[in-house]
Order: sequence, then C-alpha cells, then structure tokens
Amino acid sequence: MKLPTRLIHNRSGNPARRTVNPPVERASTVLLPDREQLYNAKPGYGRMGLSVHRELEAAMCELEGASDARLTPSGLSACAVAIASCVSAGDSVLLSDSVYGPTRRFCEKRLKTMGVEAQRFDPRNADGLVDLIRPDTRAIILEAPGSLTFEISDTPRLTSIARERGIATIMDNTWSAGVFCQPLALGVDISVQALTKYVVGHADAFGGAVMTSDARYAGAIDDLLEDWGISLGADDAYAALRGTRTLSTRLHHHQASALKLASWLQEQPLVSDVIHPALPSHPDHEFWKRDFTGSSGLFSFVLQAASNHEVDAFLSALEVFELGFSWGGFESLIIPCDEQLTRLPGDWTGDRNGWLMRVHAGLEDTRDLMEDLDRGFAALANVKNT
Repeated sequence: MKLPTRLIHNRSGNPARRTVNPPVERASTVLLPDREQLYNAKPGYGRMGLSVHRELEAAMCELEGASDARLTPSGLSACAVAIASCVSAGDSVLLSDSVYGPTRRFCEKRLKTMGVEAQRFDPRNADGLVDLIRPDTRAIILEAPGSLTFEISDTPRLTSIARERGIATIMDNTWSAGVFCQPLALGVDISVQALTKYVVGHADAFGGAVMTSDARYAGAIDDLLEDWGISLGADDAYAALRGTRTLSTRLHHHQASALKLASWLQEQPLVSDVIHPALPSHPDHEFWKRDFTGSSGLFSFVLQAASNHEVDAFLSALEVFELGFSWGGFESLIIPCDEQLTRLPGDWTGDRNGWLMRVHAGLEDTRDLMEDLDRGFAALANVKNT
C-alpha cells in the first residue's frame, strides 16, 4: 500500500507562511476572544489537542480507512480506552489468548475492579468463541497477528458473529501499522495502534491511536478521554506525524528484511520453528493472504536451547541485534519470550522444542543481521558441545 498523496501533503496553518509540517503548539491555555467562545470553542483547552494533533488524527483516519481517530499517550492507553469505552459494571469481555500482555493484564486486573469480567478464547477457534458468549458480553478483543506467537484469527468470521449479537469488536493493528491491513474493512468496530512502534518509527516517542467509523463508538471514546483526562503531548504527536510521511517506505524495507531472515532461519539446524504469517508454513497463512497486503518486520522463531545458560550464550554473542522491549524502530531487536508467556492450558506452547525468540528486523543490511545470528548460533553450538 502506498501512502495517499493527501496524507503526505496534508498541510494547514497561516496561508501567507506555509510550511511542510504544521506548527507544534506547546500550550495548555488557549486564548479566546469572548465569553461565548470561552465555553464553546473547540478546542478551548490544550489538552484536547491543537494543530499537530488534528493533522495526526487525519493521517490515522487516512491510513485506517476510518472517519474518526483519537490520540492517547501510549499503545496500552489506546487499548484501555477502546475497551473501557464499550463496557460498564456488570458487563463481560472476551479477549484472544494471544493479545498483547499488558492489554490482557488490563482486562483481567483493572476491568475486574470496575465490575467487568474478562475471559480468554483460543484465537484459532471461532466456533469455540460462540460457546463463550454470554448475555452480558459487550466486547471481543483481537490482535492480528497475536503478540509473540503470531496467530491470525478468522477476523471476518469473528466480527460477523459479534455483529449478529450486538457485541463490539476491537483489534490491535500495530503490527501492520495500517499500511498492510485495515481492520475496519474486515468488520472490526474499533482499530487500535501503538504509534510508539512503526508510526513514530525511531524509538524516541510514545503514542496511541483509536480509530472507528461508527459514530456511537466515536462518541463513547470522546467522552472517556474527556472524563479520564487522557491526552497526547504536542512533541510526541509531532514525532508520530513525521513518522507517517516515511511509514510505507520503512515498512516495505522491514518486510523484505524480515522475510529474508525468516526464510534463512528455516534452514538453520538450531532453529526448530519459524513463526511468520507470510511464510506458507504458517498455519494461518491463508488468512494472512486474505486479510493483509504485506507483512512487517516482527516475527518469532524457536531456538533449540535447553537452558538459561544456552540462551544466554546465544544472546551474548550478538553484536548487531540488541535486547530491548518495544519494536518498530530502525534498530534490530531480539528478546526471549518464555517469561512473558501466560497462556491457556493445552495451547501450542506446551509442544515447543526450545525457547521462543521474538525478532524485529530493523533497517540494517540483512546480510549483517544473518552474520550476527550466525555468531549466536556458533556460540550456542559451542556450549552444547562442551
């Protein structure tokens, strides 16, 4: 997907002094001309967002095919806002077992204190989801691909099941960044992104966005943001808007590099599995081909390491890949995921032959990344042989 020219050239401001980017207004107070404007102007206060916020919201609508977008300070806050805007005390939600860990924590811990019950479902079992729906179910929470383990649900089927029962569907679309997937076109009611990842793209700012084309959900999201006092700072909004200008170009590089790495990893003797939805070997590959137009730089593989000592030997030998949370920037990252995996009993994680490693392929030369992983494999093999 190429970014629309309108998105790249979306400019406003003083017509006598046009600039490529909108001004960054670092302001809490907005000065207004009279009493009527004081209580009716939008925005009447900086927390509601100013020029750069409106431009970023317009860009996110363009990316996601939405009519309404609202901004939050982080990806997790965007997920929390989307979910909380759909529920009240006495309701329940269903969430995919493979969603982002902090989102799962919010649902199972924080929503509980608000009188809302959360229950997980198998992301690959649409029929099983039907059996879990209750009269008080108000929202179904998805992520595609799933965090860490990269399952692709049958999203159109799940959204059809939800719509027939008047249940809202929310999907975390951070992996595709809106470039390779538009959840609203698949029937999802609310799409969420962590702008911190690919939209910002330089690992130097935070942000989240919540998108919808349904006026009911848009109004509920607006009310919640106002009541909870949630807003995104002007400088972070500017960093995210700047990132949208190069988003498609960067995503295509991440995609190409990750696919080369994933295919190469499939041939390595110390790798027992590569988990990338764009590979034909992935169990949900057909869903990926139907719902996505491309893939990003994030995927996982299973390293044949039997102990902490072996994993540490592999990681310590790496010189290009760094250990660090988040992803989506120019730098390549790798993390062992086992300590984060808290999944339903009996899922695929019980059958693994090794440690789950998540990779983000950055913008470095792919040959350098392969050579770096080779260093890790050599160190692992050396430990295994001693």
